[in-house]
Order: sequence, then C-alpha cells, then structure tokens
Amino acid sequence: MVLDTRNEYECAIGSFTNAVSPGTETFREFPGFVQREMNPEQQRKVAMFCTGGIRCEKASNYLLQHGFEEVYHLDGGILQYLQDMPPQESLWHGECFVFDDRVAVSAQLLPGSYTQCSACRRPVSASQRACAQFVEGISCPHCIDKISDDKKARLSERRRQTLLAAERSPSKPESDT
Repeated sequence: MVLDTRNEYECAIGSFTNAVSPGTETFREFPGFVQREMNPEQQRKVAMFCTGGIRCEKASNYLLQHGFEEVYHLDGGILQYLQDMPPQESLWHGECFVFDDRVAVSAQLLPGSYTQCSACRRPVSASQRACAQFVEGISCPHCIDKISDDKKARLSERRRQTLLAAERSPSKPESDT
C-alpha cells in the first residue's frame, strides 16, 4: 500500500500514481483512518509520504505501534523527491501544496497555479476562482456554505481595508543605484 498521509485538500491537487488518500481534514484524523481502513494482516508493506517528511515519521511510528511490521516513508517528503527525481522518471502528478505564500509548487518546484481562500485556507484552482461561489478575500466553493454571515462580513471589511490601504500607500521610493 502506498499511503498519502496528507489532508484531502492537499491530495486533491497532486499525488503519486495509485496512492491511497486517507480522506482526512486534519492529521489528527489519521489514527481513525488506520483503525477503520487498515489491517496489519492485509497491508503487510506500507510506504507513505507527505510534503516534507514530518507527518510520515509520525504516521510510521503510529503504524509500527499498531502491529504493522514493514513501514517505509519517503525521506524528505515530496519536496525532496521532486528536487531529486528527473521529471521523465517521476511518478508525481499535479502540484504539491506547501505551507507558505506559494500555496502550491509544480513538479519543477516553481510556484503553482493555486491561490488560497482567505476564509478556509484551502487551495483554490483557476476554475474555482471563476465560480460564482468564489469571492476574493471572502469565500470559495468549498466554504461558501460553511462560514457564517458574521465571518463573511468581517472578511469583507478586511478586504475593503486592505484595498484602501493599497490605494493610499505611497509608491516605493526609487533606488539610489
């Protein structure tokens, strides 16, 4: 079994061929997935991966403590794999969610095509940004029906203030060089 230990929204934008997603919203749900869906007698060898390797190490330890005997994880995670693997040999498909301003990176580790929803912090694709449910700075198709009107109002005001601040900010001074 090849197991993607990342959250569902991360798996949805990219993963390895034939990897199993646990369908979790947070890593705290991983033990429940293992209890419901995995059995050390059936999955005798488990290889897993995550973005940078930390969740894999925790997941590996958890599986070993619960009777899985052959447990492996991708050292350095997806990012190290993408750095080391020649593109023509790679089994990676899509982009990789990262926890910084880039939101996602391509297989070449360049900034990806996703932005991040201000309300739920999930990655938002170009097609999702074109939907009526996407309101810049306020909601995306994933969260529009899940966030309260009060939170939408706060996000709307925050967006308004951000735009006003951008309009009022003086131009950057020219460099002396």
